[in-house]
Amino acid sequence: MAETMSPSRTTAGQIGKLQEMFGAGLRKAEELPSDAVQQAMEKQGDALVSDLVKVVRKYVEMFINMFVRVVQVNRSRDPHEAIRATGRREYLNDEVVTSMPRGKDERAEVVFFKPDLSKRNGYVSDDSLEKEYELRGLISADPYSLSAVNEDDQAFADEHPNAVHWKDSSGRWCYAAFYRWCGERSVHVGRLGNDWVDNWWFAGVRK
Repeated sequence: MAETMSPSRTTAGQIGKLQEMFGAGLRKAEELPSDAVQQAMEKQGDALVSDLVKVVRKYVEMFINMFVRVVQVNRSRDPHEAIRATGRREYLNDEVVTSMPRGKDERAEVVFFKPDLSKRNGYVSDDSLEKEYELRGLISADPYSLSAVNEDDQAFADEHPNAVHWKDSSGRWCYAAFYRWCGERSVHVGRLGNDWVDNWWFAGVRK
């Protein structure tokens, strides 16, 4: 089962902690002149609070569309076997498959997230996707771990088309992507030349 990572409502404890963090930050900002701070509170207090809430919302929303799958990963398989075990129609660049990162550990906690691309016209490049991982304290999961998720739950990609990416030895972006198209469950492994659209869920692991 998926483990949700976002609470349904902000708690009093979380609000208190945010206030502590903000207070600590202000105390470090000794260069702010007291008179100007007082005027900002008196004349722009409502706008100040509104802007602060927007900033908090921006950071919180990065973690709303996230959940976890924990899987056992057979890393003794060769790369083609790892893909074949998912039981999907294969569209493969054999050179890229052979060079897939193998990862480590028999147990993997794979974190899935869906970035908000509404301000990017619904697209994200691989370089920008790396920043989305970074903002969430993640790095891209390895293809073996993602294959294990889709092997364990073959219907998972029907509603959550999912992918990982990595760079090959020449610095080119590669990917493994699992999805359903025209009633067929498929997997693509290759080199990406286009940006990702906004229906994809990306798999990561915590740093």
